[in-house]
Amino acid sequence: MSRAYLAFTEKGMALAHRLARALPGSVSRCGAGGVRLAEWTSTQFAQADALIFVGAVGIAVRAIAPHCKSKATDPAVVVLDECGRFAVPLLSGHLGGANALARALAEACGAIPVITTATDANGVFAVDEWAKAQGCAVLEPERIKLVSGALLAGHTVRLASDWPVQGTPPAGVALAGAGETADFALTLTPGKTAPEALHLVPRIGVLGVGCKRGTTADQLEAAFAAFCAAHGLAPAGIRGAASIDLKQDEPGLAAFCAAHGWPITFYTARQLQAVEGHFTPSAFVRSVTGVDNVCERAAVCAAGGPLQVPKQAGGGVTLALAAKPFAPDWSWKDAEP
Repeated sequence: MSRAYLAFTEKGMALAHRLARALPGSVSRCGAGGVRLAEWTSTQFAQADALIFVGAVGIAVRAIAPHCKSKATDPAVVVLDECGRFAVPLLSGHLGGANALARALAEACGAIPVITTATDANGVFAVDEWAKAQGCAVLEPERIKLVSGALLAGHTVRLASDWPVQGTPPAGVALAGAGETADFALTLTPGKTAPEALHLVPRIGVLGVGCKRGTTADQLEAAFAAFCAAHGLAPAGIRGAASIDLKQDEPGLAAFCAAHGWPITFYTARQLQAVEGHFTPSAFVRSVTGVDNVCERAAVCAAGGPLQVPKQAGGGVTLALAAKPFAPDWSWKDAEP
């Protein structure tokens, strides 16, 4: 987690430096060295994972207000008074980690963490905190309140999961049985799972890619959209791509992966042929590349886990999806930042 501290007084600066020694981050003082509140907040809101204001809550609220967009994307924001008595998470308590950060900052200086999220105050399972702990993207953050609201009202919420979840479900949570409606779902294919549920997508997918020479980023993007639509996949579940080394100088492939923020791994034909499993063979692909299948083998090789979606071909592009090993459990209390 990248952190940025902003203080307003000499006393506040001393506390900010003390906190930064425990939880490293940049330290600035408003009004010194040309640092202005509005510009600092705008820059750090876009760049940092967490903003820590050492000063008044009201100042921080007014500073961040123009930049707040979504609990799924906003950074954590925490405020400490300059005496180090209270640590108050203002924004992104669960998904952004502000609650955990406030607790850690409080521990570093002997403050009291002031946690106001309803699930924390009532000791109730926090589905968004669980999603973060399990490394999942939350596709519909606006539905978090439906799950949390039901739990706070004393109702049971039900989970549909494509994987067994280790441990004992927390109070108020149960697995959805046959014919039961799920309130939240753990899946790579939200398009096929409980359409009205809150979908949590683990970031474990690796996209295997095969393409003709000169394939453009737009062509790959169109093929990817068709691939996701056909299989109900969420792009948020993909963490990287893989292909054969013959494609490592393809600008279209590089641009496509860069647009999604995916690292891409390349393998030789020998490495791909050595991957164990059942794959869709192609005599033509073998004649061109020296291996009977590129996209499926590359995906499995990079993921170190099973093939989830077999090859889909179209427009000179072949795509497949494999998944890294994933063993979810019921751990949900926020971890140290």
